[in-house]
Amino acid sequence: MLSNIRVVLVGTSHPGNIGSVARAMKTMGLSNLYLAEPRCEPDGQSVALAAGACDILKSLKTVDSMEEAIKDCSLVIATSARSRTLDWPMLDPRQAGEKMAAESASGQVAIVFGRENHGLNNEELQRCNYHLFIPANPEYSSLNLAQAVQLVCYETRMAWLAGQEQEADVVEYPSNEDHERFFTHLEQTLTRTGFIIKNHPGQVMTKLRRLFTKARIESQEMNILRGILTSVDKKVGDDK
Repeated sequence: MLSNIRVVLVGTSHPGNIGSVARAMKTMGLSNLYLAEPRCEPDGQSVALAAGACDILKSLKTVDSMEEAIKDCSLVIATSARSRTLDWPMLDPRQAGEKMAAESASGQVAIVFGRENHGLNNEELQRCNYHLFIPANPEYSSLNLAQAVQLVCYETRMAWLAGQEQEADVVEYPSNEDHERFFTHLEQTLTRTGFIIKNHPGQVMTKLRRLFTKARIESQEMNILRGILTSVDKKVGDDK
């Protein structure tokens, strides 16, 4: 299960952070590290701060975008400050750890950490199922990247250890890539029916993304929705 959990760092700019994150992961039994569009590469400082976790540095994967790093994941959780403009389902570290431990039994899951200076942008955040907020001291909430990773990895390990004593039904969820295909199909169909006005789309798709993200639909449910959209497409085509 833990081997199905990946830590994704987006736009990392300090080599030392990469090594410190590798160390934080290995102490909790996680090993899959992804660097998405990094601004630096691991170096001697990374190795020094990894402190024995060099195997994670050697096996890490570097990709061109966050999208590529999460495309085959059925659950994606993004670390984020609370936002008044982007109302997304929120989790604390314990809740996030429980979800990742549970869903890693049936597929790939990811926890995404943003850039050191300004985190993840809204478009990146909207590609994720949940946002994780660490309720640190509001008067001094200055966690560095490795500390944040350590907190989440710890909670994930605790949930995984607790889950070893329980058996639960395995639910299959669609991958992030499948989600994006669904949202593309949905937007195309709603545009064809005239529900979305192409030149003035407004916030319809953003709100629908939030709706389906909150619903946390399963793979079979998504197949039904795609079938419904296909039937609407055929009807619209027949009426033309």
